[in-house]
Amino acid sequence: MVQQRARLQHPAAWWLWGLGLATAASRTTNPVLLLLVIGVCVLVVSERRDPATPNMLPAFLVIGGVIVAFRIVMTAVLGNGIIGDTVVVTLPSVPLPDWAANVRVGGEVTLEALLYAFYDALRLAAILACLGAANALASPRRLLRYLPATLYDVGTAVVVGLTFAPQLLTDARDVRAARTLRGRGGRGLRETARLTVPVLETAFERSLGLAASMESRGYGRAVRSTATSRRTATALALGGLVGVLAGLYGLLDSSAGGVLGLPVLVLGAVLAGASLVVGASRDARSGHRRDRWAWTETVTVLAGAVPAAVLVTASLQGWDGVVPAQTAELPTVPLLAVVSVLVAAVPAWVTPRPREATP
Repeated sequence: MVQQRARLQHPAAWWLWGLGLATAASRTTNPVLLLLVIGVCVLVVSERRDPATPNMLPAFLVIGGVIVAFRIVMTAVLGNGIIGDTVVVTLPSVPLPDWAANVRVGGEVTLEALLYAFYDALRLAAILACLGAANALASPRRLLRYLPATLYDVGTAVVVGLTFAPQLLTDARDVRAARTLRGRGGRGLRETARLTVPVLETAFERSLGLAASMESRGYGRAVRSTATSRRTATALALGGLVGVLAGLYGLLDSSAGGVLGLPVLVLGAVLAGASLVVGASRDARSGHRRDRWAWTETVTVLAGAVPAAVLVTASLQGWDGVVPAQTAELPTVPLLAVVSVLVAAVPAWVTPRPREATP
């Protein structure tokens, strides 16, 4: 294996890798494949996370675990419409009126209903793990540097928000400490309301100071656009948004048909990209110390695209084990799907090691 020089991987490569792995997880309910996706995320994050970037993956894993537990408990208490033959336990039931015939509270809890809830909730937990891994490997703040010029204002607002949001907690602690020194300490909703005004006042003063400093450094700009270019960009953006939403719906819902899935999603992405190109053509930007795109970034993106392509194809063709039946037997695991998910772990070894955190 070639030893890579320490540097930071391009953030877009990590996010495309995470989105590809999340797409693969969304197309299956096989618990073996979903647990393998989560394991790949943990492995890559443990090997290639920048020490200076907060590790958000454990928080996403905890949220996923809570979702799985909550879904199972709610299925046991309220049911989910799945009727099975294997009764696990019988809970005390509450009689309901005739108009709520499809709803139950308590009663028989079947193994099939619990497995359906577990498989479906584990799929959402795996998708959250993929997004948490992408967040831990490349923070959204780094990714915002590469937004197209059309989204300049949105990117600036988000960067400022991400920078100053943690400062609000520090301001709240300072104001509370000052009130405690004056003998006005306390807790509860009333005390929180009293902290709002000084905290917001400090935030507004900081925002005005930042705006003045940015303007003095030449961050102000004048966009030269015509009515025709604005209408063209708006029409392309709306068409792309509709196409992306319809394509995602077709990918997530197999009953929608294959034509509504990937082809419409690709068409919507092309239209959205065209709108960004039209907007960027009238608003030139310069870059400072941008991350370079090397062959390792390409390998990372392909490693995330392979499981997405394999599992999307498997779900459309109905491979055995991709959507297993809710029975007590272990589900069949497609070998090609397992290999494709393992391919997503390749960036843990071929990508450059992140540089050490500055002490």
